[in-house]
Amino acid sequence: MKQSPEWLTEAEDVLIRYCVEFSDVLVDKSAGSYFYTQKGDKVLDFTSGQMCSIFGHNHPTIVKALKTGAESSIHLLSTLLSPPVIELAHVLNDLLPEKLSRSMFLSTGSESNEIAIRMAKLHTDGFEVIGLSGSWHGMTAGAQSSTYSLTRKNYGPAMPGSYMIPAPNCYRCPIKHCENHCDNTCLQVGISLVDNQSVNKYAAFIVEPILSAAGVIELTPSYLSVLSKLCKERGLVLIYDEAQTGLGRLGTNFGFEESQVVPDILTLSKTLGGGLPISSITVSKELEEDCFEKGFICVTSHVSDPLPARVGLAMFSILIEEDMKSRAKLMGNYLKSQLLVLKDRYECIGDIRGRGLLLGMEIVKSRITKEPDSDLGAAISEQCLRNGLSMNIVRIKGYASVFRIAPPLTVSKEEIDLGISILDESIQACLDKLSP
Repeated sequence: MKQSPEWLTEAEDVLIRYCVEFSDVLVDKSAGSYFYTQKGDKVLDFTSGQMCSIFGHNHPTIVKALKTGAESSIHLLSTLLSPPVIELAHVLNDLLPEKLSRSMFLSTGSESNEIAIRMAKLHTDGFEVIGLSGSWHGMTAGAQSSTYSLTRKNYGPAMPGSYMIPAPNCYRCPIKHCENHCDNTCLQVGISLVDNQSVNKYAAFIVEPILSAAGVIELTPSYLSVLSKLCKERGLVLIYDEAQTGLGRLGTNFGFEESQVVPDILTLSKTLGGGLPISSITVSKELEEDCFEKGFICVTSHVSDPLPARVGLAMFSILIEEDMKSRAKLMGNYLKSQLLVLKDRYECIGDIRGRGLLLGMEIVKSRITKEPDSDLGAAISEQCLRNGLSMNIVRIKGYASVFRIAPPLTVSKEEIDLGISILDESIQACLDKLSP
């Protein structure tokens, strides 16, 4: 058994252990595409922190916004507004379709999705919310009820009216119908099953353009087009949770732009703050006015705080001025091509998928059976970290075999080459240990 460092043992004595386990790497600082350990090791970060540092760690524009905000106003009473909050809403309006025009700014993705669901319920006078298998929308009661991942078990009943349909994983068709090409049958079957269970009080359908925690499962333009039609037929408010796909990561400013299906509600979080806690919810004028007339209220401690709003403005200035969506497309295509080279080299890589700089690499025991190989995945992850590359595995149905590869959009070709070299070396080292 690996010996834990003294600092980690001490930390576990005073901290609530909120994840499977803490890493045994103690981070001293971070900058750009790297973080630096207290031992002095330099580690290339292919996870963008917790998917939040989308433009790299400690981007100078963000640091400047923090300094300006701290010298101006950090926090206000919830009913008081400040110029950065109003300006941030205008910036969103300029980038989003005309349909989405009224925004609210909170702290986390859980909060923004919670409010989205609350507004959908108030607007429709319904309570039934549909989500996709493997989805992750947050840890608060409403958002968690539509989160169908490993965090769902052992905490008692979910919110009434919480329904799930299978995500369209064409590498592992959930209804054993198709292979490597989804024809949306899983969507039609799933909605039909929910229709049979519904008590005719539909409220919302919540989705991510790419289901990250589910193993980087992309919802195709065709799928989203059919989904939009099905939602309209049932009076369902369509919520897009773009916590991980917003602000350029998929090669577009927002993930929904690829399909041209405009949601009724858009939520942003992780990427909006670049590592700082800020989230948003944006709705139509009609939906906001209806909720207002019905008495909508949501007063949280940090709604409309001015300092995070300044950071949000800084993030959008970086997005536009540095043309980050084009960088994501260019670097994402290059990274994917190099991952496919590794797939040709190693039989344990079953699939490479995703778009822009949100890619998935699935580790399997056999390409024929597609049986996940959690042990090998974990070994590769640990070896990568020892060799100077941070790689994140998502856990699905008890397995941990899909790498979520998401470097910052500022990543260079040289850094991608370095990451691929370390990954190549780490896979080979792990396979060599398994050889008789």
